Amino acid sequence: MANTGSTLLLTLLLAIGLVFFLRAASKDRTTVVEVHSGKPALEVLEGLSLWLTARGWQANGGDPEQQLLRFRGQVSSSATLALLLSLLGAVGAACLGLVIRQLLPQLGWWPLLLALAGPLAGFLYRRRAERDESLDLRLVKEIEGQGCSLRLRAHRDELIALELELAEPLQLASDGALLSSPI
Repeated sequence: MANTGSTLLLTLLLAIGLVFFLRAASKDRTTVVEVHSGKPALEVLEGLSLWLTARGWQANGGDPEQQLLRFRGQVSSSATLALLLSLLGAVGAACLGLVIRQLLPQLGWWPLLLALAGPLAGFLYRRRAERDESLDLRLVKEIEGQGCSLRLRAHRDELIALELELAEPLQLASDGALLSSPI
């Protein structure tokens, strides 16, 4: 009975880990970063707009007084990750069912039906991960002949892709914090 109790505890800890993994996988990772360019602001903003449009972002207005452009896009979830989470949820629920069966043998094999709740993990991930995202571009300053500074607010992954793909053609430079941080 002591072994079953410890197995139950470990199984419950695995379930708690799955819940925290689900939360982290669909967490909002909006970040603000400042980038500088040696090119004129109009050329940089045009290049960024073309790149964003090519990636599926849609212009969503802005504010000329604040020198702000806003883009909107739909973030989709990963089908592979949803499948993996469903599988992990089913295996974990089946393990919990086996432990309950050991603790309460009078229930028969009914606790194994908990495995049918496994796909719920993938469903919850897909529902939380698919959402509308926005990307804001604000011209912070423009110095004639020396380039411009922009403040970008968007999902962290989008900012990393932007920095990796447009750093050279638009002469974008930032403090490098996005590329060096582990998360």
